[in-house]
Amino acid sequence: MATVTFDKATRVYPGTERPAVDQLDLHIEDGEFLVLVGPSGCGKSTSLRMLAGLEDVNGGAILIGDRDVTDVQPKDRDIAMVFQNYALYPHMSVADNMGFALKIAGTPKAEIRQRVEEAAKILDLTEYLDRKPKALSGGQRQRVAMGRAIVRQPQVFLMDEPLSNLDAKLRVQTRTQIASLQRRLGVTTVYVTHDQTEALTMGDRIAVLSAGVLQQVGTPREMYDKPANVFVAGFIGSPAMNIGTFDVTDGKAQVGGASITLDRAVADGITPADGGRVTLGFRPESLDVVSSGSEGAFEVDVTLVEELGSDAFVYGTLKNGGDLHAGDSNQVIVRIDPRNVPDKGDTISVTIKPEQTHAFSAATGERLG
Repeated sequence: MATVTFDKATRVYPGTERPAVDQLDLHIEDGEFLVLVGPSGCGKSTSLRMLAGLEDVNGGAILIGDRDVTDVQPKDRDIAMVFQNYALYPHMSVADNMGFALKIAGTPKAEIRQRVEEAAKILDLTEYLDRKPKALSGGQRQRVAMGRAIVRQPQVFLMDEPLSNLDAKLRVQTRTQIASLQRRLGVTTVYVTHDQTEALTMGDRIAVLSAGVLQQVGTPREMYDKPANVFVAGFIGSPAMNIGTFDVTDGKAQVGGASITLDRAVADGITPADGGRVTLGFRPESLDVVSSGSEGAFEVDVTLVEELGSDAFVYGTLKNGGDLHAGDSNQVIVRIDPRNVPDKGDTISVTIKPEQTHAFSAATGERLG
């Protein structure tokens, strides 16, 4: 087992000016499950491949434990990687696939068999050891790929979107298995995904990247409750946080005809560069449906109602001026009682629950207060 440290690690691809990963500073504790998350092209897979030795490091360093592995060959780094595609040998049995790396390393046959059987028992693959990969389901193949990594008993597991090829139900089931397996084995794990739901449910900590730059590192609860900037606020959470930029008058933000009183620390943090405006964010569950004319209420024209059984969400537009953005859409999302849903075309009045507003600089996007 070992810690992992990115010390201002930078990767610049030939023919490009902007780094794919720009001075990544990140420390991963021994036995920790850290999830690298971000949109496509943010540098998360490149960061993982730098750690694996599959990409050159153009600046900074990477350490596994106290050992600088920046220029060490991948085979000598004592890591095991699980890819999005299972990368199994089709002509080999499950047992031979799982033990192949040990065979190449010259491990005695008896030890290979013992380690393969132990991993198969952990992954519930014992009855499939003599089968070929073509006789397995997608989820079983992914477990075989996991088993191949486990039998090597590495210092660090690297996982590059291992669930992307699975159907929705199997993804939920498998991510639970991976998370519990990692905690059982206690191996330091770096897991890459674009799915923020996976990140929130699996990781001990989450590191959010955008355009090659680390935005924030923290526990799932910290990322959800105190996003460091507008990007993290809009990326973490499903459905997305409602975010909009509004005029500020006498310490109050004007939101769709309502005046929202800002905390003193927020109001004091607004600078001339913000132009008398503030960016506010509030999650769908932070809104309460109230009667029309209530203090601090603003109106939302309903365009869609999404009923999910135990939950329901209203998608609408802000009435009486102003725009809110949830994700990439010009809309406001409200979580409502699934037993009392409005109809499309209705207008509802909502207020923001006390202490559940996130405020950011209109100029820089950084958190205020």
